[in-house]
Amino acid sequence: MLRWIHKILALSVIIPLMAVVISGSVLSVMPALERAGAVSHPADGISVAELAVRTVATHPGVEQIKRLPSGKVVAFYAGTDGPAAMVVDPSSGEPVSTYAPSAFERWMTNLHRSFFLGDDGRMAAGAAALALLVLTLSGVQMTARRLGGWARLLDRSRGGGMERLHTDLGRLATLGLIVSTLTALFLSLTTFGLIPDGQSQAPDFPTMAQGGSALPLARIEVLRGIDVSQLRELTFPNPADPTDFFRLTTADGEGYVDPASGKVLAWQDHTVGRQIHEFIYRVHTGRGLWWVGVLLGLSALGVPVLGVSGTVLWWRRRRAHAPIAANVPARTADTVILVGSEGGSTWGFARTLHAALTANGHTVHTVAMDCVARPYPAAQRMFLLTATHGVGTAPTNAGAFLERLDQIGAPPRFRFAVLGFGDRQFPQFCQFARDVDAALTQRGWTSLLPLETIDRQSPQEFARWGKALSSVMGEDLVLAHVPERPRTHALTLIDRVDYGTEVQAPNCVLRFALPESSLLARLAGRGWPRFSAGDLLAIVPPGVTLPRYYSLASSARDAFVEICVRKHPGGLCSGLLHGLQPGDQIEAFVKPNPSFRPVQGRKPVILIGAGTGIGPLAGFIRANRGRQPLHLYFGGRDPQSDFLYRREIQEWLGDRRLTSLSAVFSRVRGGGYVQDRLRADADRLRTLIGAGAQVLVCGGREMAAGVKETLGELLVPAGLTPGLLKDEGRYLEDVY
Repeated sequence: MLRWIHKILALSVIIPLMAVVISGSVLSVMPALERAGAVSHPADGISVAELAVRTVATHPGVEQIKRLPSGKVVAFYAGTDGPAAMVVDPSSGEPVSTYAPSAFERWMTNLHRSFFLGDDGRMAAGAAALALLVLTLSGVQMTARRLGGWARLLDRSRGGGMERLHTDLGRLATLGLIVSTLTALFLSLTTFGLIPDGQSQAPDFPTMAQGGSALPLARIEVLRGIDVSQLRELTFPNPADPTDFFRLTTADGEGYVDPASGKVLAWQDHTVGRQIHEFIYRVHTGRGLWWVGVLLGLSALGVPVLGVSGTVLWWRRRRAHAPIAANVPARTADTVILVGSEGGSTWGFARTLHAALTANGHTVHTVAMDCVARPYPAAQRMFLLTATHGVGTAPTNAGAFLERLDQIGAPPRFRFAVLGFGDRQFPQFCQFARDVDAALTQRGWTSLLPLETIDRQSPQEFARWGKALSSVMGEDLVLAHVPERPRTHALTLIDRVDYGTEVQAPNCVLRFALPESSLLARLAGRGWPRFSAGDLLAIVPPGVTLPRYYSLASSARDAFVEICVRKHPGGLCSGLLHGLQPGDQIEAFVKPNPSFRPVQGRKPVILIGAGTGIGPLAGFIRANRGRQPLHLYFGGRDPQSDFLYRREIQEWLGDRRLTSLSAVFSRVRGGGYVQDRLRADADRLRTLIGAGAQVLVCGGREMAAGVKETLGELLVPAGLTPGLLKDEGRYLEDVY
């Protein structure tokens, strides 16, 4: 429901919202520009009397002096061609420049406040502010859900580049947008008198002044006692009318002063309500708080980017997840299918199940897991089909599912079955599906089928699960799923470096040229995306629909795509890749893997890899232009045959992108495994980890298990474990 409100509201108000925030961003810099153009001489310590004396001396016909929120002092007087105004230096009264309100600023203000439509436009602008507030609050709540709760709101964002941009920019702009929209709503409501604006009653208008000769300005006590920093306006009496008086407005109040006696004829202090109103006005406009205006303007500038990125993400989801045929409402469905999907493939299996059940006469409701409802009055069964994202976490549209289970209350009368989708080459295979099954069982839900898992989107395994489901349902249910071939791009090989061929253990580093891709194509989700080392290159061999994944050893900034590949006996994809020659092409796409990244900063990072597991680690080192301390532990067979990236590593050590190297080889005299080198460096590792170091491990499962066990042993004196480091985001694995 929250996602639906966010989507519908954003799409319906995007045009007026863009006008409001862009004009507001332009207006936000005006106070800063005025401040920059103000006289540099400080006015503090100068009294209003001194200012008036100096200004009258240089402008004998002065009628009014105003101090603008920017600090500029403006004198208004009768010029030869009519009313004129001049910015003056408070310390001397000398003119600095002519003063005229900006026609551009006035035009932009009218656009921002009312769309040039008067009161109707003011109401529309207020409604736009309310819509932006709702979008901001709903957006931050959805972000918290997706990251696993409010306590993890500041965790690393997930998803592809566009999703991370939308999430990160939204979090950065949240506070500024909340302040901007709340202050805008307050000012809008006071404009229409819906809430009081705190305006105090004007002081009683004096009948007339005492009359007689006016005192010299320097002798009027009330003017001598007010600092220029407190001045708002000083209006001079009409010299032709001896009964006229000064009108004085300060930060504290306003009143009238007799020019002959110097006495205050009437005075009214500003109310607390007016002071609050003025403060909110200053915060919203930046008038007098120019730095606040700049910060709020920067936050507002994020809205157009958020609007574009949000629209792109909506369009991508709409295109990827076409409406499901015969999808009945939740209240009438006898079967409910909940889907957890990160890349979209799980939705395809859900459609196949939905269609098969519908064909058998069932009424089926299929929806994302985050949209689970409390009551399903007609439901007889529920199926939960879910993938696992990153290192065992929930996919994008299932991040709040476990939390929402607590709101459902008593276990339902219908039964459930969980089907997990994943890839066995990853250590946390179908972990989220296991977590869901355990959570439902713990809450007393009744199982229809034991938990089953599908490896690498296998249609055969899905069909076998369908047969088991047919048996318990007592009906013939055929699940013939045909996976859609993912959208790919052609990559052309431009270089390769081979290792280990002489010892019959071939490895190679393959470098491909970046495909041509326009910005428009990337925004539409059809171009080659931006990527980082540690993301996955998904390669689709000819005649195959299921991709094979390889960790990227390069980033978009390197302007090439690079992977390390070991040739496996009988390996379809590895055999294809090892047979490539420069000029040959493959079909591939990028799958983001933001859960495997070194944390940026100055704290050290320990990189541990063996064999082709060095690929993403080499990419991290190559990208370390800020010279963050990186310590590499690398294991291989023989330095003469499979020391991958040997030449580059020496260069990185030379330019300090790599701080230290500890290499060990198993097929040489006195050699060993990477775990042995870790034990030898136990004291140094404890020191680095005690200083906040992060550990990244990449390679085969056996190597990763050995590394974890070894680190667990050597960290005992420090009271740490790999599990504790993992909970802190300081122990990451990319294991195959």
